[in-house]
Amino acid sequence: MKKIFILLVGFAMIFGSCDHVDNIYTPQSSIDLDTTLYPGLWSDYVANEWPTFTPNTNTNRNILIEDYTGHKCVYCPAAAALAEFLHEANPSRVFVASLHAGPGGIGDFQTVTLPDYPVDFTNPQGVEIGTYFGTNDGGFPGNPRGTINRLNSGGVIFQNPNAWSNITNTMLSNNDLKVNIQSHLNFYPSTKGAFLHTEVEKLDAGLGDLGIVVYMIEDSLVGDQKMSDNSHNSSYVHREIHRGCVDGNAFGRTLTPSMLVGNKYQVNYSFVVPNQLDGNFNAENMHVLIYVYDKTTWEIYQVIKQSIL
Repeated sequence: MKKIFILLVGFAMIFGSCDHVDNIYTPQSSIDLDTTLYPGLWSDYVANEWPTFTPNTNTNRNILIEDYTGHKCVYCPAAAALAEFLHEANPSRVFVASLHAGPGGIGDFQTVTLPDYPVDFTNPQGVEIGTYFGTNDGGFPGNPRGTINRLNSGGVIFQNPNAWSNITNTMLSNNDLKVNIQSHLNFYPSTKGAFLHTEVEKLDAGLGDLGIVVYMIEDSLVGDQKMSDNSHNSSYVHREIHRGCVDGNAFGRTLTPSMLVGNKYQVNYSFVVPNQLDGNFNAENMHVLIYVYDKTTWEIYQVIKQSIL
């Protein structure tokens, strides 16, 4: 499993799930952020915009559905509709990331084919994740398949869509909260730069090594999709598109004692918010999903959504 770390790029305006307090700064949590993305003196950011977190009162364990899909996969639209239905039924607890990847990373379902399928929905981290799971930890046979908090159910992590509802509803009912996450994001339109601050609280002392990952998600894009009757739909709405990981690391960072501030981990990122896949820029159509997972079993213990705007 990968234990890696880098920093990337992001966007502006303040949005977060924590209180903002002036002149609060925790040197322990400072990492190699790209300070040029802040349109001003970095000392002003540290003094006035670096957040502090109040106690996390959340009691719910959330769920991440990773939908492995492709724009030429005829059964994938039905799976995507199911994932979106599960999200809309529990919008504050169930989140979706649609990864355009197959067991070999990129297969025929994900390839660009002109003129009908001109958009490349893949990205290096999604391809890396698909390639890894294609041959490791039980693998997955093809698209559409999905993971529900990467829970190992029936000896496999990747589930057929017909199992997604039952697993999701069971996990919602069990509500076994072992990790809490909070986040705060500052976005700056003039540089397209963002600074994401996260706090992770381990509630179960028996947990092993944990990793943290931040997915960039594009909410929707009208584009081409092959449908179940083999027809070509040029007006299909692709939802919750996985655009990569904000730090360029498919499997994120391992939480280490050096990240502790008191008894909670603080992990910070800088990144640039990308253009949409159609080339336009709309930060409102982007958000990030932050999740913490078990480095041995892959199970995701918590996930939260953080808007850009």
